[in-house]
Amino acid sequence: MNILRLAFLNFKNSFKNYLSLMLSLAFTILVFFNFQNLIYSDVFTLLGERNKDYIDTLLKICIAVLMCFLFFFLWYATNVFLTRRKREIGIYIFMGMSNQKIGSLYLVEISFVGMTALVMGIGFGALFSGLFQMIMGAVSDLAVDVHFGISIKAIKMTSVSFLCMYLFFALKGFWNITRSSVLNMILAAKHNEYLHVKPIVLLLKAVLGAGVLILGYYYANKGGRYDTLTNALWAVILVIIGVYLLFGGLIPLVFQLLVSCKGFLYRGQRCLWVNQTIFRMRKNYRTYAMVCIMGICSVTALATGFAMRSRYENMVAFNNQYTFQFLSNQSDIADTTEALLDGKGNVTYQSALCALSPDSERLLATYMDVSQMHLLLSYSDLVRAAQAAGVTFTFEEPADDEVYYLSHLVLMSFITNGEAEPVTIADKTYRQTQRIMIPYLGYLQKELGCLYVVSDKEYERLQAQSEVYYICNYKLADDTVFWEVRAAFDTIVSNTDENYTARVAIDPYSNEGEWIKSLHSLCIFMFLVFIMASGCIMFMKLYNDSFEEIQRYTVLRKLGFSTGTLSASIAHELVTAYLLPFAVMTVSAYFSVLALGKMMRADLFEIYVVSTVVVSAVFAAFCGLSIVAYQKTLLSARDRR
Repeated sequence: MNILRLAFLNFKNSFKNYLSLMLSLAFTILVFFNFQNLIYSDVFTLLGERNKDYIDTLLKICIAVLMCFLFFFLWYATNVFLTRRKREIGIYIFMGMSNQKIGSLYLVEISFVGMTALVMGIGFGALFSGLFQMIMGAVSDLAVDVHFGISIKAIKMTSVSFLCMYLFFALKGFWNITRSSVLNMILAAKHNEYLHVKPIVLLLKAVLGAGVLILGYYYANKGGRYDTLTNALWAVILVIIGVYLLFGGLIPLVFQLLVSCKGFLYRGQRCLWVNQTIFRMRKNYRTYAMVCIMGICSVTALATGFAMRSRYENMVAFNNQYTFQFLSNQSDIADTTEALLDGKGNVTYQSALCALSPDSERLLATYMDVSQMHLLLSYSDLVRAAQAAGVTFTFEEPADDEVYYLSHLVLMSFITNGEAEPVTIADKTYRQTQRIMIPYLGYLQKELGCLYVVSDKEYERLQAQSEVYYICNYKLADDTVFWEVRAAFDTIVSNTDENYTARVAIDPYSNEGEWIKSLHSLCIFMFLVFIMASGCIMFMKLYNDSFEEIQRYTVLRKLGFSTGTLSASIAHELVTAYLLPFAVMTVSAYFSVLALGKMMRADLFEIYVVSTVVVSAVFAAFCGLSIVAYQKTLLSARDRR
């Protein structure tokens, strides 16, 4: 029998064992292919060249993340595959086969697995490409035309990327087999990830892990102005290290302490699975840590998607508070604009107020851009403008040594602390006690350099030292007359010392920033990829471990333990295996989402709860599959005997 036929028979007979691996790879390839297909299609052309460029960039970033994930996932999956086959491969040596032939057999067999996964991934990806585009458009609320075309470039890029990585690990396995001894092959499963750790080492790892993890949580939620990105980087590094040390030290140590408590150990036949859980934790802690970290990434990705979507909608509402705004040094600007507007369209609401422009050299703040205009508003004028626009105003009048800063919404702010630097106006220093991001003056709050609100008393005092400007705001009731009104208003725009008049016009039909909507759907897909992959990794690892438990459960059955008792022991052991990564993930993800909420200036707790519920449902489904597969493996082993 030649190598090719023998490898095919092995693949055919073990197809069920490889199914979870192939489906996991196929799902990742499906998503990878559809992202590539979107880049090479013209789906987003209608959104404009700028939006399409932004979306293509986001898609390429997601593809890069998927490639990194696929690389490590293949690394792990092929290692599990090789370990699972090594003991069987070792038997071939006793049949007279050389290591090179056995390596060739492994290389051909794992190639069957990879090619099947690739064909399944691209095949299902092509079949559901239109649905993928529809889902992305619907989730993102993007007005795009769905195309069912398949890009040959996308197929080539997906195939080449996957096969290069897969071939690398296949050749790595081939090299491993040719360099392995018979004894190592037969005992490979027993050495997999297992470490003999002394209790004192567990204690040191537990203390260090808890300390590192707490320090990571601290950096994740540490406020800052210019060091926020550095804090975030430290948080990521420390949480990853802390999670690994936690699973390698603290959790096994806690279980060992519970085992020493006889009242706990011998209640409800816990001795059947608690000791085995400790063994599994010390044996598979790297896998559990990896699953936990991927779970944290998935929850953070989902929270990021919803936060971006919410922030985009708020930014659009912020900028569209008024359709037209004017800033002028002409005291009759309100009369002029109303005369031009007469007969062209009605307004929903309007407001007019005055502002002071102090000398830039006498208005100092650390973050000021002196090339931009900086204005001072009186508290009473701002209250009247808010009332005219129907916007709630809940702020008390500032004290004579205080100012409010009218800011604008940004997609994400890396200044997360609430401390504001003092500002000097006309040789007097004021404390910034409020940073207001409510659109009382709409887009002007974004367009102008600084807008400060002072008390009425301070406004009167500064009026004699400043130049007066006049602000007029209009919200059109009928958007269809926008271009007509804009053309009329453009006739009064001027930029001279005698007549400075600037106009802001917000196009109600503008699709600028539509690319941000795509972040929502991309983050949801990344959430699904990470969480499905983490579940698949747990399933593959536990299913692989089930073959090592055949002998132990055979002995327990001979000692008189019933099938129901052993099944309950299996269920307790596997539920604990899934529950521990989920518990650590839940706590760590809370701090991750909390830090994200600070940067987004949004309350993401509800999203955190929803995402953890979804993760728990996915883990519960995989846990159920693991229990069924685990029990089936042991029962089938019993039947063979």
